[in-house]
Parts: sequence; structure tokens; C-alpha cells
Amino acid sequence: MTAVTTYAYAAPSEAAPLERTRIERRALGPHDVRIDIAYAGICHSDIHTVRGDWGSQHYPLAPGHEITGTVAETGEAVTRHAVGDRVGVGCMVNSCGQCRNCLRGDEQFCVKGPVFTYGSADRDGTVTQGGYSEQVVVTESFVVRIPDALALDVAAPLLCAGITTYSPLRRWKVGPGTRVAVVGLGGLGHMGVQFAHALGAEVTVLSQTLGKKDDGLRLGADHYRATSDPATFTELRGSFDVILNTVSAVIDLDAYLSLLDAGAAMVCVGAPGEPLEVGVMSLIGGNKTLAGSNIGGIRETQEMLDFCAEHGLGAEIEVIPASEINTAYERVLASDVRYRFVIDAATFRD
Repeated sequence: MTAVTTYAYAAPSEAAPLERTRIERRALGPHDVRIDIAYAGICHSDIHTVRGDWGSQHYPLAPGHEITGTVAETGEAVTRHAVGDRVGVGCMVNSCGQCRNCLRGDEQFCVKGPVFTYGSADRDGTVTQGGYSEQVVVTESFVVRIPDALALDVAAPLLCAGITTYSPLRRWKVGPGTRVAVVGLGGLGHMGVQFAHALGAEVTVLSQTLGKKDDGLRLGADHYRATSDPATFTELRGSFDVILNTVSAVIDLDAYLSLLDAGAAMVCVGAPGEPLEVGVMSLIGGNKTLAGSNIGGIRETQEMLDFCAEHGLGAEIEVIPASEINTAYERVLASDVRYRFVIDAATFRD
């Protein structure tokens, strides 16, 4: 088998808009799956990466790590997937598979470093290219199954936004009787609300304003409070067992930590560009925990997708053609989307 080229949208440099091009996909190996991409979600991290905010990149670079589609071809040794299967690919496409973290299902913490879906050095020395393209070739163990109950467009953002919010709620054992606050109702937050509600928690959204209150309540929140109102921090003091911080902005950590009950945890999944400051007494005073959480491993990602199918959950999306990617980037930066953009892969060659 030989390498193939496929249409894609890629950034030619950190300062240039994405443009239509062709990229090469590796020849199908014995354990590889070739996927015809149907949809690719736009994640805020795509923007940070292609614009060099998180370090220099190899260009041209096609981003995208929220990929859904169908299996077009399998290598001779593939056993997990068959042609025609509905599948997805998230933030990783490989890892060593042998270190302690990989063996326990935490491939995202591979000791030798996971291979990310784009902008990462693959095992053959090439730089990975992401899901803003018509096809992708991925080793079978990093391809997940999309349940029939999930539409492929709605499922795409679950491969990043979904697992990013599901994983910490599971880790901190959110369930009936748990009081959860979700900071921010955006691409991550709107999934966090749905998951916390489906897990049985009492859910409060903490947002700067009440502008999205109706959405928050519809998605499963029991309460919606504005953080611009000082009364929020006095009236809700000590009220929560878990605070899930989804915003990528600098916030007053001490103020939010005051909202935790004793022994409770605030978990950050948003990634602001500047350091956050915290007073140690805000933690010591109530045996509180300030934590961060990454994506989940492949096994947990499949668990999350099955959970969404069982409970009828999915991302709230706006489907766009590839020609609108650059406009969508500007809208993401302006918080002008409810709540994730998803690219129709059929338009990559238009």
C-alpha cells in the first residue's frame, strides 16, 4: 500500500489564515485504520496551536482533533474495527503502549510522550496532521466507536470538549447528592453542565452575566448565578463539593475557593495564557484542593461516548463549510458561538 494525498485546510504560517491544500496520509499499516472523515470540530486549542501561542509549529499545519467518520479501509491485522463502522478520533493518535500510564489506560500521560493528532512528531518522524481533512490514517487502538444513538456531527466535539469535562467529574466521584458548580457556559462548560446533571448532581452555573441563563437551565443546571454580582460570593460561600472551572481567563482563585465546602475541590480544565495566583490559606483553611485535569485515555473516552448515547447527551453545534473556518476562528475568540463549530468534511475540496 502507498501513501495517499487528501484535501485539507491548513495554516501556512502562524500569521496566515487557513487555506485549502493537499496533505499526505501514510500508507496503511497492518494495525492502521483509514477513516473517511464526516465532521471535524473546531476547538479553541486549534486556534492557539496554529497561531503559535503554545510554541513554534511546523507549517503548513492542518489542525483538528475532534474527528468523526466511517472506516474506509483496515490493515490486515486490525480486529477492533471494520469497514463501514462509525468511528471517532480525539486528541491522540499513538503512544508507547508499554509504560505504567499507558498500561493503566492513561495514554495522555505516556512517559515517552503521546503522539497528538496534529503538530506532533509521529513514530516515523513525520509531523501529524489533523482532522480538517477528508481522510485520516490512525492506529486502531486510538480509534473509538461512535454509538448509533449519536449523530456524527453532534459527537465530534465530544472527542475533546466531552472527555475534558467528563473525566474530572468521574475522578471526583460526582453523583447524587453532590453539589457542583460549573464556571463558564461555553464549549467546555455546556458539556460539563450536561454531564454533572446526568450524573445526578445539583448543578449551578457561575457565569459573568445572566445572558445564557435560559440555555444553562435547559441544559440541566438547577441554578444560574452571575459572578459580576458580589452577592454571589457571599451567598454561596461554602456551597460546593466540586467546582469545574472551564474558562480560559484569569480569575480570582481565592474568591472561587471560598465557595467550596471543607474538603472539596476546584478543578481547572480551561487553560489561560497567564499564570493564576492563589493564597495558600485559601486551601489550608478548609482542607481544599486546587487541581487540574487533562483529557482522558482511550478507554475513558469510549465510556464517555457510551454515557452520552445512554443519556441522550451531545454538543450543541453550528455546522459550517470549510470556507468559513477563518470566520469561525474569529467568532470563537469573540465568544460568538453556542457552543461548538463543526466543519462539514464534504466541503474540504470545494
